[in-house]
Amino acid sequence: MNIISEIISALGSLWRAGVNGVIAFNRDDGWAIASHIALSGLMALFPFLIFCTSLAAFFNLGEFPDMAIHLIFDNMPKAVAEPISEQVRVVLTQPRSDILTFGAVLAIFFSSNGVEALRLGLNRAYRLHEDRNYFMMRLQSILFVVVSAAMLATIVFLLLLLPLALAIAKRYIPWLGDYANVIQFWRLSLSFAILFFALLACHKWLPAGHRRILQILPGICITLLVWFLASIAFSIYLRSFAHYVSTYAGLAGIMVALIFFYMISVIFLLGAEINAALVEQSESSAEQTGETQASRSA
Repeated sequence: MNIISEIISALGSLWRAGVNGVIAFNRDDGWAIASHIALSGLMALFPFLIFCTSLAAFFNLGEFPDMAIHLIFDNMPKAVAEPISEQVRVVLTQPRSDILTFGAVLAIFFSSNGVEALRLGLNRAYRLHEDRNYFMMRLQSILFVVVSAAMLATIVFLLLLLPLALAIAKRYIPWLGDYANVIQFWRLSLSFAILFFALLACHKWLPAGHRRILQILPGICITLLVWFLASIAFSIYLRSFAHYVSTYAGLAGIMVALIFFYMISVIFLLGAEINAALVEQSESSAEQTGETQASRSA
């Protein structure tokens, strides 16, 4: 019975944190900040991928565009992924070897604007005032971009080796060929793992102050779960009800992508608001416990 009561208590705390998080989201101008994150993220996507392509060309990763497109867009609804991925493919297939040129530096800088938008939203959600040096924060954002690009290039390299390793293994273990579809499973799993660690890094290091990993895990898990459910719901909505072509004409593809980015930005901020509400509940409970103990000792 103790376990059941603890589970019910935890779910009750999570429910209260969710309600308080939604209220705080409205109070903290979450809708406006989410639109800023969505637009900044969409604008930062192409410079980031251009830098990634330059990095891949430097290390001679010939199949980088296809692998990168799969990793980034496989988990998005088809109506969102197709228009952007087609344009991304055009950009990524342009010959590039300018990793150390002024253009690459500008690409990194503009990509870091997306990171700064996330920082703004997280600081507001966690009720934090930013007092760190601007240049240090910008350097941190650029470091996020460079490390993300290096990770993406490394993962692509490993995925390029995976079919080769499978072909070699099939020579010695013929029945292994029946499990070739596992590659697709691992690609999707890898995309999910990238999202998880990216969220962990954002919540842990981007906002001011310090947070323990256990304090940010609930919001991260809720964000991933709601992202998954929202993506499915958005796909069904686009197939069944939406008529964006009649409304936005040639801009329909980019508008669908912008609305999707806005939706996941709202969910991202709500995850941070829930984390903040849980922390406040924990601190309030600790204060009440301390007051009770003090009154008893008196």
